[in-house]
Amino acid sequence: MPGKLKVKIVAGRHLPVMDRASDLTDAFVEVDDEELQDEPLQITVLDHDTYSANDAIGKVYIDIDPLLYSEAATVISGWFPIYDTIHGIRGEINVVVKVDLFNDLNRFRQSSCGVKFFCTTSIPKCYRAVIIHGFVEELVVNEDPEYQWIDRIRTPRASNEARQRLISLMSGELQRKIGLKVLEMRGNAVVGYLQCFDLEGESGLVVRAIGTACTLDKLSNTSAFLPACNSPSKEMKEIPFNEDPNPNTHSSGPSTPLKNQTYSFSPSKSYSRQSSSSDTDLSLTPKTGMGSGSAGKEGGPFKTLLRQQTQSALEQREFPFFTLTTFPPGFLVHVGGVVSARSVKLLDRIHNPDEPETRDAWWAEIRQEIKSHAKALGCHAVVGYSESTSICEEVCILSASGTAAVLNPRFLQDGIVEGCLEQRIEEASPPGCGFCHIPYDELNMPFPAHLTYCYNCRKQKVPDVLFTTIDLPVEAIVIGKGCLIQARLCRLKKKAQAEANATSISNLLPFMEYEVHTQLMNKLKLRGMNALFGLRIQITVGENMLMGLASATGVYLAALPTPGGIQIAGKTPNDGTYEQHISHMQKKINDTIAKNKELYEINPPELPEEVIGSPIPEPRQRSRLLRSQSESSDEVTELDLSHGKKDAFVLEIDDTDAMEDVHSLLTDVPPPAGFYSCNTEIMPGINNWTPEIQMFTAVRVSRLSNVNLTNQTLNKNFNDLCENLLKSLYFKLRSMVPCCLCHVNFTVALPEDEIVQIAVTAVAITYDKNQALQTNKAPLEKSQQRASTDNEEQLQFPLELYSDPLASQPFSPAKATSLDKASPLAEGYLRHRSVPSCTNSTVSVVKMTPLSFLPGAKITKYLGIINMFFIRETTSLREEGGVSGFLHAFIAEVFAMVRAHVAALGGNAVVSYIMKQCVFMENPNKNQAQCLINVSGDAVIFVRESELEMFPVQPSAVVSQPSSSGGDVTT
Repeated sequence: MPGKLKVKIVAGRHLPVMDRASDLTDAFVEVDDEELQDEPLQITVLDHDTYSANDAIGKVYIDIDPLLYSEAATVISGWFPIYDTIHGIRGEINVVVKVDLFNDLNRFRQSSCGVKFFCTTSIPKCYRAVIIHGFVEELVVNEDPEYQWIDRIRTPRASNEARQRLISLMSGELQRKIGLKVLEMRGNAVVGYLQCFDLEGESGLVVRAIGTACTLDKLSNTSAFLPACNSPSKEMKEIPFNEDPNPNTHSSGPSTPLKNQTYSFSPSKSYSRQSSSSDTDLSLTPKTGMGSGSAGKEGGPFKTLLRQQTQSALEQREFPFFTLTTFPPGFLVHVGGVVSARSVKLLDRIHNPDEPETRDAWWAEIRQEIKSHAKALGCHAVVGYSESTSICEEVCILSASGTAAVLNPRFLQDGIVEGCLEQRIEEASPPGCGFCHIPYDELNMPFPAHLTYCYNCRKQKVPDVLFTTIDLPVEAIVIGKGCLIQARLCRLKKKAQAEANATSISNLLPFMEYEVHTQLMNKLKLRGMNALFGLRIQITVGENMLMGLASATGVYLAALPTPGGIQIAGKTPNDGTYEQHISHMQKKINDTIAKNKELYEINPPELPEEVIGSPIPEPRQRSRLLRSQSESSDEVTELDLSHGKKDAFVLEIDDTDAMEDVHSLLTDVPPPAGFYSCNTEIMPGINNWTPEIQMFTAVRVSRLSNVNLTNQTLNKNFNDLCENLLKSLYFKLRSMVPCCLCHVNFTVALPEDEIVQIAVTAVAITYDKNQALQTNKAPLEKSQQRASTDNEEQLQFPLELYSDPLASQPFSPAKATSLDKASPLAEGYLRHRSVPSCTNSTVSVVKMTPLSFLPGAKITKYLGIINMFFIRETTSLREEGGVSGFLHAFIAEVFAMVRAHVAALGGNAVVSYIMKQCVFMENPNKNQAQCLINVSGDAVIFVRESELEMFPVQPSAVVSQPSSSGGDVTT
C-alpha cells in the first residue's frame, strides 16, 4: 500500500573521533530516499571532514514492518547503534520513525494484507487459534554469488554492505511471498516461521522459509493476561482446556505457553475469510482425556472411524506437515516415531542445459518421502517438522525430519465427531498415555519392534522406546527428571570432486545414521530412560570429513516399559585378560546406570508381569496371533523370555569401533550438582521455576593440527570438544545454582578445511528445589530482590583469551562466549524510553530468551518478528584478541542491536530467539577474518506478576511508546 515514512533524527552520542587534529566529529546523516518494498530503512551517518573520501561512520538499519502489521506499534523511537561492518558499533543516534499511509493505517492492519509472523513453535500467547491451515514454504534464489567475502573489485566495506542489503531484499521478498500463500489459505499468521540461508558457492545464494499457516484471533479480555505462577509444565497438566477463552485467571495455576487459548483446526479450503471469523465463537476444545488414545477393546470401530475422518480432513493438503512442537492436550492421538529423509545433490545440475533440475523439485522429493514414511507408520501427519542443508563446494545434503502422528479429528474440523461417538471415546480413552500407543498394525509392523501392553492403561500396545522431534506433550506422565543426551560422530572421507564426492557421501550417510541411532539408544538406556523428545540430528559435510551431532532430551515415560540394562559380550572368551576387561567394563556400566537412576530420581513403581501382557513375537511367529485371544494366550506368554528389567540390550564387541562405542558411553560426565540440562523448552520433572533467567551464546572454533587422523581419534576429540564446552558453561553459571540449562541448541559447521566450529545457545533458569512457588511466595520475592541487588558482573561471561593446554592434540579450540547483555558501546539505548507506570527499575533491560515464554510473567503483546543479518570483517584479527575476542565482540554487538530495535518498538523482551546462522571464515596468514550471523525472534511486551501485585493496572498501560525524555537506564 502506498505511503510515506517520516524520519526524524533527534540526537547522537558516543560517536568516534574522525578529525584527529581537533578530536572532534562533525557528523551528518543521509536517509535512503529510494522506494522501500522488501528492505529495511537505511540511514547512513557520515562526517563532513571525511565525506569526500567516502568513509562513512556507519549505518543504521530499521525494519518498518512492525509499524504496518503490529497493532501495538505506532511509532519506532529510540537509540539505534551505528554499525559498521569493519569497526563494529561506532556510537548511537536517536531516531523517530512514523508511517503515513495514504489510507487509514488501522483499516490496512485489519484487512487481509497484514500477515503476522511468529518464530515461536507454539500458538503465541494472548492469541487463540481459530484454524490451523497447514504447511507453507517458499524459497528465493539469487544466481549472483554476491555473498562471497573476497571481493577484489570493491572495498571490503562496500562489499559487505552490498551483501547485507541483498540479503535483506531477499528476506523481505521471501516473507512477502509466504504472506501471499497464507492469504490464499485464508489465514492471517505464520507460526513456527523458520528462515535459512544456503550459501551455494558459484550457484548463488538461496533463502528458504517454512512455517505453519494459521488464523489467529487476539484474546480481547485483558484480564486473561494476568500471571498466576511460574511453572509452565505443571499447569499444562492441571488446567484443562475449556470452552471459555477467558478463564478465571486468578486461580493458582501457573503461567504456561498454552493457557487462555482456544484451538480449532480445519481444512483451509472449506472456509472463507468471513466464515473463519464467525467460527471463533464455535470453537470447542476437548475435555480432559479426549483424543488421548485408543478406546480399548470396545474402541476398535471408533478408532477406525476417527482415523478415516482425520485422513479425509487432510487429503486436501499436499504435505500435512506442522512446524509446531507444542500442542494443546488431546491434539496428538498417537505418535509413531521420528521420520527423516536425506538426499545428496550436485549444485551444478541446476545449470545443466540438457536436464536442468530445480531446487523446488529437490525439496518436493524430500517432502514426499517424509509423507510416505509417515504413512508407513500408520500416521497421516508430521509434527515438529524441520528442514536443513549442509553445503560443501558443489555438493549439498538436503535433510528433513519430523514426528509421524495421528491427530485428533476434533481439532481438524469442528463438529466432525458425533456426540455419542465423542462421549464413548472420552469415556474409554485414558489420559496421559494415549499418544504413546502405537498407530500401526502390530501384525504388519513396518520394522521389528518389541511391544508390550501400556503400563498406564494396560489396554493398548506401546513400544519399548519412543523417539520424537516435539516437546514433551502436556498430558504425558513422567517419572523423575529429564536430561540432555547427545550422540557425536565423525567420519573421514577422501577428497573428491563433483559426482565422485557425492557418491562417497551417499555411501557414508546410512552408516552414520545407524551409528548415531545406536549411540542414542545406548545412552538412553545408560540413563535408565525410555523416550527422547526434541530430537535434532545434524549432518555436516566438509572437504575431508562428515560430522554428525544428535541432541535430545531423555525422559522416563510411565506408560512405556522399564528399559533393560546394557550387556557387553566379547568374541574371544578364551582370553582371560580380555574377559577380565569385559567384566570390569560391565561393572562400570551397571554402576553408572544405578547412579543415573538416583541422580534423575527414576523410581518407577513395581508392577506384576501378568498384568502387563507380553511382547510381540518375531514375524515368523506372528501366525499364532491370528487365533483367538484365549487360544493363543498361553503360547504368547511362553515367548516372554526377556521382559521388563530382565531385558538387556546386548552390545557385542567385535571390532575397534564397538570398543569405541563402549568407551563413549562411559566418558559422558553428568552435570555438576545443582545443574540439569535439556534441549526442550521445559525440563521434565521441574515445575517451580523462578523469574531469574540468563541467556548465553558460545562459539568455539577448533583447528585440526594433525593430518594423520583416524576415525577413532577424530571421534574422541570431537566428543572432548563438546564436553569441554558444556563444562565451561557449568563453571561460568555456578553462581546460579540450582539452575537448568533449557533449550540447549548445538550447531556444528565445517566452514573451511581443518576447521571445526561449534555454536551453542541456551538459557539458564533457576528453580526453587525446596518448595514450590505456588504455595510459598517468599522464594520468589527473595530471588527478585537478589536479582536487583547482585552485581551484573557476577553473571558476565569473561572474555576468554587463553592458550589451550590441549594444543598438542588435533583440536586446538578458540572460544568466545557472550551473555545477552548489550555491548558497552550501546549502553543507554533505553535512556529516552519512558518506563510504564507499573514497571519498576529492575525491569529495564530487554530480556532475551530462546523460550517462547518468560517464567513468572505474562506476554501481553507481540510487536513483530525480529530477523536481522549482520556481517563483520576485520583486517587486524590478532590486535582484536584473536578469534575469541573477535567473535565475542561481534556477538555482543548483535545482542545490542537486537535489543535496541526491540526497545525502540516499545518492547521489553525477545522470545523464541535463535541464531540461525553463524559462518566464520579466517585467513590467519593475512590477519583477516569474517563472520556472518543471522538471528531472529519475537519482540514482545511482558508484565511480571510482582509488578501487577504492586500496581494493579491494565496491561494496555504497558504499551507506551518511547519518548525523547527520561532518565538514564543501565543496560
